[in-house]
Amino acid sequence: MASDENHNDGLQLAKRASACRHCIDLISHEPKPVFLLNPKSKVALISQAPGRLAHESGIAWNDASGDRLRSWMGLSEAQFYGADGVSVIPMSFCFPGYKNGADAPPLKPCAPRWHPHFFKVINPELRIYIGRYAQSQYLPHYTTLTSAVADWRKLCPTDIVLPHPSGRNNRWFYKNPWFEDELVPYLQQLICGFNIGYPNNAV
Repeated sequence: MASDENHNDGLQLAKRASACRHCIDLISHEPKPVFLLNPKSKVALISQAPGRLAHESGIAWNDASGDRLRSWMGLSEAQFYGADGVSVIPMSFCFPGYKNGADAPPLKPCAPRWHPHFFKVINPELRIYIGRYAQSQYLPHYTTLTSAVADWRKLCPTDIVLPHPSGRNNRWFYKNPWFEDELVPYLQQLICGFNIGYPNNAV
């Protein structure tokens, strides 16, 4: 019964969040919230903001950065987007537009307005904070993103911080080989234990 109630609560919350127009005066385009809410998910991605491609398609992480992220996690697209896959809860639900030739920072009203409601519906075993904006909001005691990512042994298995998988960060990956040599294999092993996308996955 509790599972059915949680599912219904998730459907209602998703409808409300999808219809949100709270930030219409902060952007030059029509609001289009992009997120992924799976009440059964054991992994929650607290990410930055949907990019242009996600805005156009309405699908979170539907781009090259998403491909790299799924590779880090060891998940296929079917597992990632499946009914017991992950939840994607961005700091900004809508594409914020551009600033100085790059994606603008996340819209500030989104996280305080929606995150508490989402975490009442889901109870993830692992929260993954992607990028500086998510990390500074939830783990503000780290002065830099790199220091937060590097402290993965202390934060795991309930929390982990990742750099944004954008190609803009390739220099960071080159300078920090431990990330893909040590952290990524651990992350894949951790997520593999959740049996995402398999019939015996616990509800």
